[in-house]
Amino acid sequence: MAATERVLAAVNTRDAGFFRERRARLAQARKDRGLTQVQLAERLGLAQQTLAHYEVGRARVAADLLPTLAEVLELSLDELLIGQPPARPAGKRGPASRLQQQLDAVSQLPKAKQRFVVEMLDTVLAQQGH
Repeated sequence: MAATERVLAAVNTRDAGFFRERRARLAQARKDRGLTQVQLAERLGLAQQTLAHYEVGRARVAADLLPTLAEVLELSLDELLIGQPPARPAGKRGPASRLQQQLDAVSQLPKAKQRFVVEMLDTVLAQQGH
């Protein structure tokens, strides 16, 4: 195998791994939110069959659909594409504040528990006139 062929094979292997992980994240995120393929497809304006193809890897999600998909699934693009929350903004130094640590912990909870926390915060803030 020529050097160029080896490089291309390595790139294709990495790409395959990336897309395999992304489809698994897509299916898991949909399930975590209690959505069926039909429900998510309707929210995205797609046929259910198209979404099924995305989840099993027969088709790749179009790049222009990714922001909408992330929004519907309540994920950042980083979480959707690489499985990690966005990096902290540049310029922040030192440890995260207690509030940030709590928000990070809440973001790791199942979506139902996240909604409960948000409702609680909304109630407290409404009582304070915010």
